[in-house]
Amino acid sequence: MADYATLTKTIASLTEGETDTVALMATVACELHHADPRFDWTGFYRVTEPNLLKIGPYQGGHGCLQIPFSKGVCGAAARTGETQLVADVDAFPGHIACASSTRSEIVLPVRDASGTIIAVLDIDSNQPDAFKAEDATALQAILTDTFSCP
Repeated sequence: MADYATLTKTIASLTEGETDTVALMATVACELHHADPRFDWTGFYRVTEPNLLKIGPYQGGHGCLQIPFSKGVCGAAARTGETQLVADVDAFPGHIACASSTRSEIVLPVRDASGTIIAVLDIDSNQPDAFKAEDATALQAILTDTFSCP
C-alpha cells in the first residue's frame, strides 16, 4: 500500500508555488503511479467542455481519449461529484474498457479553489478489489491540497 503520509509531503514539496494545472496533474500522476504496485494506470481526465472529459497527464498504457459524463466510472465521478470505488469493473454498468487488464478502479473528482470539478483522477489496477476507503480518503486529501488551495 502507498505510504500516503510521505506521498503527501513529496507532492506538496514538488508542487509548491506551481499554478499550472497540467503541470500539477503531471507531477501528481507520476508520483502516485510509482508509489504503489496496485496502480497499473494513473492519470487525469480533464473537463474540457460541458459533460466531456479528455485525457490529461497519465502514467501507464494508453487511455481513452474522451469520456462523456454519461459513461463509465470516470463519467460517473464527474457527473455525481462523488468518488467511485469499484471492486470489479466488469460488474459496473457501462464500464469503459480502455485497458483489458483493468480489474478494479478508483476515480475521484478534482475541484479547483471555487469547488468546480475540473477533472477526475483515475487509478486502475490489474488486481480485483484493489482499493479501499482509506485510499479514497488519502487521495482526496492530496487532491484538495494540490488543486483546491488558492
